Amino acid sequence: MSELLLERVDKILGTKQVIHGLDLHVKSGELVSLLGASGSGKTTMLRIIGGFLFPDAGVVQIGGKECSHVPPEHRPTAMVFQNYALWPNMTVRENIAFGLKIRKLPRPELTKRLHDVLEMVNLSGYERAYPAQLSGGQQQRVALARALALEPDVLLLDEPLSNLDAKLRLRVREEIRDIQLGAGITTVFVTHDQDEALSISDRIAVLNEGRLEQFASPDELYSRPRTRFVAEFIGSMNILCGRAVSDGVEVDGTFIPCEQVSTLTQTDTDIAVRPEDVLLDLDGGNDGVPAQVTRKIARGHYSELSLRFVGGVLRAFVPNSFECHDVAYIRFRQVLVYVDGVLKERAVG
Repeated sequence: MSELLLERVDKILGTKQVIHGLDLHVKSGELVSLLGASGSGKTTMLRIIGGFLFPDAGVVQIGGKECSHVPPEHRPTAMVFQNYALWPNMTVRENIAFGLKIRKLPRPELTKRLHDVLEMVNLSGYERAYPAQLSGGQQQRVALARALALEPDVLLLDEPLSNLDAKLRLRVREEIRDIQLGAGITTVFVTHDQDEALSISDRIAVLNEGRLEQFASPDELYSRPRTRFVAEFIGSMNILCGRAVSDGVEVDGTFIPCEQVSTLTQTDTDIAVRPEDVLLDLDGGNDGVPAQVTRKIARGHYSELSLRFVGGVLRAFVPNSFECHDVAYIRFRQVLVYVDGVLKERAVG
């Protein structure tokens, strides 16, 4: 296992700077996701880590050794590509063994590694099968086995689940996490899917236009997003314009009770509240502000409501006890306050 360190990395493609002074420290054995929308720079960063692109400035270190301008074939990394890049005319065994043969691994060791990785990815017995004879999930596991067979210090996964249907994607991401934990290998996982990142990662690096917005655990990203961008990108979030005052918030002159606010403000700013932190009561016993339910979407064990009140529109996740056109009284469990797009914190409440 090896640590991965990136310091002040810049990258320019054509005339556009796509990575801006990015710092990242991935601990040994950790699975870190690079999460962002299309064009955020996440795949560019992965290619820089793998040696397929070189940084224009900054340093890349793996296991304490600088490899900023070392080509991929001489770098202790292995990548699973988005399209798997399997050779259709080769069997499973031949696909996995390809890189080992290039490295001139002795036959006894090659045979042992093939056996070990096929067991690791649960593909024993498929050695003679061709990619076209496998399901999408099995093809993905062949690509993963081929990378693991190289025994890299750092494993790189470029949106490996994007070609799978939703049900299979859920199962395969759990398999990837189990395999990664079993191997104890340092892993960087690129995805645009926040559910994937939240469920599989030790920590997540949220990228926005080539800049690192926040690098934190899934729990911290969700509960204390450092910027308004992260607050809106991770999960669902209501954003209101108002003031945070003692015991609540004021929106368009209307006071909404709140159990906890991240700080107090003297002027209007961005007030963020998660839908599950919107508390509703039908009889007004919570001293809340009246709001009308304008839409209800059943989500199984809970409902998603749209609420209209004097200060605007809110989304709420609540038990299945409210109906359209109901008048409910709202208060907040907690809110986050953003000034100039940055979270401001001072414990209150």
